Amino acid sequence: MCATCGCEGDAKTTLLNLQTSVSTAIPPLRQRDDPHEHVHAHGTRHAHAHGHGCDHHTHDHDHHHDGDHSHGVAAPSAHRSTLEIEASILAKNDGLAARNRAWLSGREILALNLVSSPGSGKTMLLERTIAELRGGPPVFVVEGDQATANDGERIRRAGAPVVQINTGAGCHLDAEMVRQAMAELKLSAGALLFIENVGNLVCPALFDLGGRAKVVLFSVTEGEDKTLKYPHMFQAAELILLNKTDLLPHLDFSVEEALANVSRVNPLARTLLVSAKTGEGFGAWLDWIRAQSEDARTTASP
Repeated sequence: MCATCGCEGDAKTTLLNLQTSVSTAIPPLRQRDDPHEHVHAHGTRHAHAHGHGCDHHTHDHDHHHDGDHSHGVAAPSAHRSTLEIEASILAKNDGLAARNRAWLSGREILALNLVSSPGSGKTMLLERTIAELRGGPPVFVVEGDQATANDGERIRRAGAPVVQINTGAGCHLDAEMVRQAMAELKLSAGALLFIENVGNLVCPALFDLGGRAKVVLFSVTEGEDKTLKYPHMFQAAELILLNKTDLLPHLDFSVEEALANVSRVNPLARTLLVSAKTGEGFGAWLDWIRAQSEDARTTASP
């Protein structure tokens, strides 16, 4: 996960409010609670991130010893340290996600976390969805990408207030990024919030953002076995959208096989066939959103 692949430690994340053009830097999750760095007399540096409920520190020491004692094998203590860091990051994120969820519930706001691999069509789906929902509850968008505000600008032109989050080397959004984005958007009660996550079917499965549901997209151009290759993400989904159905006449793609694979991985999820380009299947997608929004209002926290 991200504590070991490196994106959490080195990510330089920025939040851009496309309504005001104001940009804000967001530090890595492990540094967001009272971050500070110590420099010892012998030159060793380490950063401490004091999280809520955490009673250990993460040290990054640059010690040099005579001789190589590693023999190519990580020490057990280093392995334990990595696991502790991973558990700490996820626990911290889960706490922040719970806070987001309570805040959204108290304001009867439906928040949906949209995830997919790059190029599955999330942004085009959102553009059409915003147009189709015009006249209903206000729609807001948090747009996640590693770089550029290209997709955020597309959403803004589609008519929804949007905050662009660029994660740099990071491969996912986290709950604190979303909290800051929600504060920038100034969400109104009863609104709809779509969170377009960074294109990735691995790490976003681990990081709860506080939304009501995960919606996973894959397209007919990606192969029938997409769900089998990335089961953890599809197992976390409440709704699965098979997109780009307008291309089916031009592809050797079995819808029946794709749906059977979805059922093998997540028999409880609902699957809809849609085309963000033509609007095919959008009636069922919009009905699902409206039902979720109504449920968010009737089950809101007091």
